[in-house]
Amino acid sequence: MQQSGAGGGRGCALLPLLGVLLFQGVYIALSLEIKADAHVRGYVGEKIKLKCTFRSTSSITDKLTIDWTYRAPSSSRTESIFHYQSFQYPTTAGTFRDRISWAGDVYRGDASISISNPTLKDNGTFSCAVKNPPDVHHNIPVTELTVTERGFGIMLSSVALLSVLVFVPSAVVVVLLLVRMGRKSAGLKKRNKSGYKKSSIEVSDEPSLVLPRSTRGKVGGETGGY
Repeated sequence: MQQSGAGGGRGCALLPLLGVLLFQGVYIALSLEIKADAHVRGYVGEKIKLKCTFRSTSSITDKLTIDWTYRAPSSSRTESIFHYQSFQYPTTAGTFRDRISWAGDVYRGDASISISNPTLKDNGTFSCAVKNPPDVHHNIPVTELTVTERGFGIMLSSVALLSVLVFVPSAVVVVLLLVRMGRKSAGLKKRNKSGYKKSSIEVSDEPSLVLPRSTRGKVGGETGGY
């Protein structure tokens, strides 16, 4: 009888442990895994996509919800900018009014959104939350958005391209001239070393003066008379 009581006591002691393990197993099985880009850079006036993907152990149903929130850099207040449940519900108020659009596909685990006509005021932190009951436990990834002006970069690129277009042809011409001058200099040195002299029958490079016949007669007459 005593052994039976001891065995029952051990069994009772194991029950809480089994309960904890069972709870953890259910928690892991019913959890969601969500991923998002930690940093996104965009440019003023150009559409920006904020990527968010998720993986659920349960089938996608009409109970699945997606919520995007925004927090400005100098504020602790968050505002809802997008909600999804069987349909897209972008915000109709605030800074992002009429500028948030759906860019995902829940059946492919994509919960991304896009921001149209971004401005410098859109800089801040964006959060993506997904729930797919019974999978409701998950991490909430955040994305830091940085919006800048593209004009300065384009100007620098144009200047660099123009410099290349001007410098490369000029450099080629200079190299060709230097090569030609080097060949001429080498030829002259070779002639000077070999004692080269012009032959009497060699045609001179200097043009000779040829007078017309009428001029020859006049010149001869004037000479004879003198």
